[in-house]
Amino acid sequence: MMGTRPLRNRHLRHPVEAARALVSHRRSRGADLALATFLAGIAGCANAGGFFAVGQYTSHMTGYLSQVADGLVLMNLRMLGISIGAILCFMLGAATSAVLINWARERHRQRRRQYALPLTVEGVLLLLFATFGSGAAREAGEPGLLAAMLMLCFVMGLQNATITKISGARIRTTHATGMITDVGIEAGRAAYRLIAPGSGVRVNGANLRMLLRILGAFLAGGIAGAVGFGRFGFVFAMPLGLLLLAISLPMFFAGRRIARV
Repeated sequence: MMGTRPLRNRHLRHPVEAARALVSHRRSRGADLALATFLAGIAGCANAGGFFAVGQYTSHMTGYLSQVADGLVLMNLRMLGISIGAILCFMLGAATSAVLINWARERHRQRRRQYALPLTVEGVLLLLFATFGSGAAREAGEPGLLAAMLMLCFVMGLQNATITKISGARIRTTHATGMITDVGIEAGRAAYRLIAPGSGVRVNGANLRMLLRILGAFLAGGIAGAVGFGRFGFVFAMPLGLLLLAISLPMFFAGRRIARV
């Protein structure tokens, strides 16, 4: 792991170079946080907006696992099948990310693209979701909407596994329960420090700022997704896919050595 300095100003002046820096295999904490913030916004947009498109949240595996139990007890085969399908698709997306990253790591020429590969796949899938959903899914009725929902679950698993691998399991972007728990822990530390100033308990300010930044990005993305999908439907996934391709594709066309972040 390299230093914690943020992306340098020259990256901001050169968007293509900045995109390469975000998904480079040579990582810094600054690049990890920048990419996590970006992906949290995408995830929030797809998750909240996807509810308007397919009637389901697609990153809440805890909820789906609970629905498996409910479906078994209530003998509700529809609930059981949908919940198991969502969990399996999320797992398959995570597994696909691991396969792509490890495949690239074992091939010298592909190593620098190890993180760009799953993000490219995610971008393409969101474009397909936008194209498919704007026509075929609606014509197919409930089965089409179910297929679209399962595709989004796959995308969420793919993204969450990718940022987990990129950050060394420090950051996840598609669900907020763990991050909100960590914010609560830091708030508890702050409260205890006020009660017992000599206890030596300290707030991890850097971690708290990171968590709040990612949660803020997820919330902002959710608001944008709810408005966008609510107004434009499936087609609103198209700019999300294009944004992902904008940061991942430069790694495939880089003609010179990628600058260290």
